[in-house]
Amino acid sequence: MARNKEKLVLLLDVGPSMHGVLSEVEKLCSMLVEKKLIFSKYDELGVVVFGTEESKNDLTTEVGGYQNITVLQDIKVVDGDLVDTLQKLPRGRVDGDFLDAIVVGMDMLIKKYKDLHKGKKRLCLITNAIHPIKDSFEGSKEDQVMTIAEQMAAQGMKIESIVVRGRLSRDANKGVMDENDHLLSIFSKKTHTRIVYVDTPTSLLGALKTRRVTPVTVFRGHLELSPHMKIKVWVYKKTQEEKFPTLKKYSEKAPASNKLATHQVKVSYEYKSVDGSSASVIPPEQRIKGYRYGPQVVPISTAEWDAVKFKPEKGIKVLGFTDASKIKRHCYMKDVYLFIAEPGNTRATLAVSAIARAMKEMNAVAILRCVWRQGQQNVVVGVLTPNISQNYKIPDSFYFNVLPFAEDVREYQFPSFNSFPASWQPNDQQQKAADELVQMLDLAPSGKEALLPEFTPNPVLEVLRYAFSLCLHNVILFLYHGKWQHVGL
Repeated sequence: MARNKEKLVLLLDVGPSMHGVLSEVEKLCSMLVEKKLIFSKYDELGVVVFGTEESKNDLTTEVGGYQNITVLQDIKVVDGDLVDTLQKLPRGRVDGDFLDAIVVGMDMLIKKYKDLHKGKKRLCLITNAIHPIKDSFEGSKEDQVMTIAEQMAAQGMKIESIVVRGRLSRDANKGVMDENDHLLSIFSKKTHTRIVYVDTPTSLLGALKTRRVTPVTVFRGHLELSPHMKIKVWVYKKTQEEKFPTLKKYSEKAPASNKLATHQVKVSYEYKSVDGSSASVIPPEQRIKGYRYGPQVVPISTAEWDAVKFKPEKGIKVLGFTDASKIKRHCYMKDVYLFIAEPGNTRATLAVSAIARAMKEMNAVAILRCVWRQGQQNVVVGVLTPNISQNYKIPDSFYFNVLPFAEDVREYQFPSFNSFPASWQPNDQQQKAADELVQMLDLAPSGKEALLPEFTPNPVLEVLRYAFSLCLHNVILFLYHGKWQHVGL
């Protein structure tokens, strides 16, 4: 919706040390804008590049300094021109200062929105952070960064840092990199955002998220261990399936002269008597839903349904504990949930931590019965696994996975290949080809995962985005150049 639109400024390092990955950065950023054009068309975006020979930004003109920083695009609603701009990034010839670029991006957001839209203003920095930033005129670099981060938090801004390392940082000064990593971590802590380190082009493509998802609790209440022992907890979804965007039907029946036409397609249904005794429409209060039972249709009213409907009480109860080895990983279903103690409740935090650490020590898990909300028609049974925090500032918590009921389990039995006749058995060459195919599909041949889930875009959604981008490209060609290009997926 328009009121949820995001205000984003991209801060892109185009210095000489980034030239090796700038083509991937161009692809990443143009892909981001294409996704916003399809799914978040009201979002606003600006582009700042640093490491250029020239300097073109308001702060250079107003107060001086902030050299080698160019505002490539002022903040505006995303459009096709932004895609073209990001596909042709300049190649700089000097090493840029990412801290100056952050200040320029902040200045753009403050001048454009002032104190409005807190929490929806975001900066995204893409750099390798292998070059030192300039010394501060007053205080240390850390003091300077702390001041900027506090101002950023006061303005309701967040900054996400994507640090590209790998082959780009082999000959870099490790002391400088460690110092820059520490400075960026201050921004991360103050604005409650993340730093992402990537070392491959594939990881880079999945590092920048199209949109921010605000976590919402699915349950707030008591975790009941017994009728006399209850702990106040909040439950969030940790992972969730990314679904296809909602597509709407578009009508071309509206006259071209009508500029106010919405071209929306509305569907309405009318119910009339089957025997044709009445031509009038039957109103909703006179209709009862029918269900087929053999050759007959049995009418069941809403009141009758409510009388027999299963209505479990909202709550979470521990059914028991068992050894973790008895719960197989392949039995986990649906999404993962995160159980935390009620924020600000010290007793609940201590209780959750004590139980989690005891379960971890005994290699145990808990079996839970969950009803997330009042009126929910189904009961969820799952396994609660302890999550021990390694950071003393983050309390211990639990992960919850839904387990299947007996009727959900499908065990398919396949005959052994050895039972087939000799003429059906593969020869040595065929067996070798099959073995090599399986080895090629291994995503961690050297023990390191090639496609990390958090950095790998959903391939199904990427195909959909690519199809839309081709259509968008054709529309732009037709509108601006009068050409139509036929391309295939």
